[in-house]
Amino acid sequence: MPEHDKTADVAVLRGVSPAIGRCELTYLEREPIALDRAVAQHSAYASLLRELGLSVVEIPADPELPDCCFVEDVAVVLDGLAVLTRPGAESRRGEIAAVEEVLARFRPLAHVEPPATLEGGDVLAVGRTLFVGRSPRTNAAGVDRLRTLAEPLGYQVVTVPVTGCLHLKSAVTALDDERVLANAGWIDPTPLRGLEIVPVAPEEPGAANVLRVGGAVVAHPGFPRTLERVAARGYDVRPLDVSEFLKAEAALTCKSLLFRR
Repeated sequence: MPEHDKTADVAVLRGVSPAIGRCELTYLEREPIALDRAVAQHSAYASLLRELGLSVVEIPADPELPDCCFVEDVAVVLDGLAVLTRPGAESRRGEIAAVEEVLARFRPLAHVEPPATLEGGDVLAVGRTLFVGRSPRTNAAGVDRLRTLAEPLGYQVVTVPVTGCLHLKSAVTALDDERVLANAGWIDPTPLRGLEIVPVAPEEPGAANVLRVGGAVVAHPGFPRTLERVAARGYDVRPLDVSEFLKAEAALTCKSLLFRR
């Protein structure tokens, strides 16, 4: 199944680099990241995924790769294929090899080649549709490469312009295969027609990134009004603090690759 599908049973994670304070930033001002707290939050993330029934595969951190714990960006895992991306941030391309080695246990592999750039944070799977953000990190050639690989497997690839944030999934994530949580001010929501859009609370613009695992929706507790909107629609909301990773312009989906064995 696509990454973050409700039937996922494997989660690939990577440890937090001691250099995370030097992570890539585009929209945020740099502020100190408490490494010990980040490591503890990452451990709690892994524990919750296990509690929710996933088999967690953990790759060691690399002290030379500040963003390495954000494994979502370097691969897109589909039915029958794992696509190793080519991140738009050149500093992140060294993250691919270790993730590739692990994914080779589960899937045939394909690669994104220059001049294409693609980051997994720009790929939102909703059923058999892959919404792909055109963002600062993913270019048109990257979208085309994913389309070439995914459409023969039965996926539809739909481009979504991203205007106000780093990745598509900074602005929209799936609650299920019919409903998404979104900050429509950061994207062009037109390509999402046909889906019910649950808007984030206006005072919580960064709240759209949640992680669905089985029947649960894992969400950062710092966005209480948005979480109330999600819970009011019957979802089992599991709060999980990722505050240190928010400083790295990341959130919940960034820290794992979820797929069905």
